[in-house]
Amino acid sequence: MKKIKLLLVLCGALASVNVMASGDEGHKTVGAIADRLLKGTNAGAKVQALLQPGESLQSISIWADCAKGTFCGPQTSEMVAFGIQNPAHAAYHYTNTPVQNKTYVAGGVGTTDHDIVQTLKQAIAVLQGNDNETTNPHRFSPRQALLMIAHLVGDIHQPLHVGAAYINSENQFVTPLSKQQVDGVTIFDLQGGNNLLLEDIKTWTMRDQEAYKREQAAAKAESAMADAEKPKRVGKPLHLYWDVTVVENVMRNLGARSVQELTEKLMANSAVAAANNGDPITWPEQWANEGLGYAKIAYADIVATERIKITSRRGVEFSSWYTSLPANYIDSSTEITQKQLKVAGYRLAALLQKIWP
Repeated sequence: MKKIKLLLVLCGALASVNVMASGDEGHKTVGAIADRLLKGTNAGAKVQALLQPGESLQSISIWADCAKGTFCGPQTSEMVAFGIQNPAHAAYHYTNTPVQNKTYVAGGVGTTDHDIVQTLKQAIAVLQGNDNETTNPHRFSPRQALLMIAHLVGDIHQPLHVGAAYINSENQFVTPLSKQQVDGVTIFDLQGGNNLLLEDIKTWTMRDQEAYKREQAAAKAESAMADAEKPKRVGKPLHLYWDVTVVENVMRNLGARSVQELTEKLMANSAVAAANNGDPITWPEQWANEGLGYAKIAYADIVATERIKITSRRGVEFSSWYTSLPANYIDSSTEITQKQLKVAGYRLAALLQKIWP
């Protein structure tokens, strides 16, 4: 049992360091791009009217993550109040639409009435002035709506926040046809890739490696285990790889050492995705459908090699799977992320300008 306990501590160490990182650079870059595009516009003025002194889209882009815990530091009174008002807000950041599906379908497998698509639609409706119990069931204020939009536009352009893989008891990826089939016995929800574990050290950031070494030494000292008993395996969630590691890969490839430098380098390339059409209330679903295409690439040729059982800090047991990636995975995921960071920034600005022309 000690060996299993130590393995879980080490897996938790990698997860915790990345939760603290929280994809900050990616979200802040999306916000920074939008800040620059909105400067001097009516939409920019409307945004500023909802911000507190010293805030920008860049700075509030991580607010929704910080409201989920204390890994950004002590929560503000505003965050505490938001959490009380929205007890399920951690689920606003994603939808678990089966990756094999062609489109997002409200009410389908992996969707909820408060998933990322529905939450974005509700926040957009508030800023459009269409604020009633039907369009705004969470009772977002205009400022809260902007806080959600500034973050969730970034999230919905990360493929694993949209497309999800499901696996059966024989370690085979499957497509559930109903919510009832995802029973945690014959078919499992892999939680947007959080329950797929990567052992390839090339997918780890330097922070991951340093945290692993520290926690390994601490756990060994605490348990006084012999070298021969040390666990040989540790995994990093695939979802965190996409949230954090690939953003660092993009920064390294472009020679950017800060959000400012990354913003400048991304905007220096004039290529931008085609504009969205129709009422902005429909844009989140358009983005989700596009994201499913990238999610298919993100999950392509991944092999689940071994199932293990993990107990969470709250004492809940769940299954995770060690996973092997195809040879070109790092390159392809980095290319997608570089594109999506820029697209998300431009679309955030376009959305706000459409709302406030």
